[in-house]
Amino acid sequence: MSDPYCWGIFREEAHSPGRESDDAEILRLTAKGLLAKGLQVDLKTPDELGIVADASPRGIFLMCEQPGALRALGALESAGAREVNSPRAVLNTYRDRMIAQFADARVPFIESRLVATRDEQVAAPRPVWVKRADVHNTQEGDVVYAADAAEVARALEGLAARAIPRAVIQPHVDGDLIKFYGIGPGGGAHGAPPWFRWFYHKDQQLRGHVFDERALARLVREAAAALGLEIYGGDCIVTASGGLVLIDVNAWPSFALFREEAASVIAAYLSMRFGEDPR
Repeated sequence: MSDPYCWGIFREEAHSPGRESDDAEILRLTAKGLLAKGLQVDLKTPDELGIVADASPRGIFLMCEQPGALRALGALESAGAREVNSPRAVLNTYRDRMIAQFADARVPFIESRLVATRDEQVAAPRPVWVKRADVHNTQEGDVVYAADAAEVARALEGLAARAIPRAVIQPHVDGDLIKFYGIGPGGGAHGAPPWFRWFYHKDQQLRGHVFDERALARLVREAAAALGLEIYGGDCIVTASGGLVLIDVNAWPSFALFREEAASVIAAYLSMRFGEDPR
């Protein structure tokens, strides 16, 4: 095959609650950009990874998150495929791993406590969030606001009933909720990621707290580097004092509001990662 050949792997539908079309669209737009650069692209679901034999794609760009799919992709990576994000980096976004990675890299992150969902009493003198400790939000009950210990107990019981063994407890922080997106490792201007955008999350009473946008960009880059991510997004709270509280980082978001621009940047980045642009 004369032209570079690559795969794109969709996210599991269960991991895109309410955003199935958004997540699929950024992958399709990226594939379109790669095709325009002369790369051959096959788009696949995670389920199709287990039935592909003797495949040798040059590169793989992936949104899937389940361990089984990531193991299959890890084997292809070990065989020489270039993968973005790497399966290990995606696994690092599981909350229990992310907490440890950030602690090792000294990346400031919201106070987080790992607890068992069964047989553990959790004090809650102030409102907290109860989150499953592995993958991000897949359905109702995965992320729950709890105003007191009784509500924490009910949230943990709900997770335990679904055979989810551990949860993360994080304090509720008042402030403006920001979503951010980044593409590429390393530092751009003023320590920012090479491509970086942020916006206020909808459905909130915005206070308009002033903050240092460069500090946000540097924090995001450091967090992505600690996890090994090349394409990423997440959430941060801006407090009344202008402080920044990082509360979540995830692999390859849907890039809402910036999808066309992001897809073009991702395609250019992947064409570089997977081989020289043939044009």
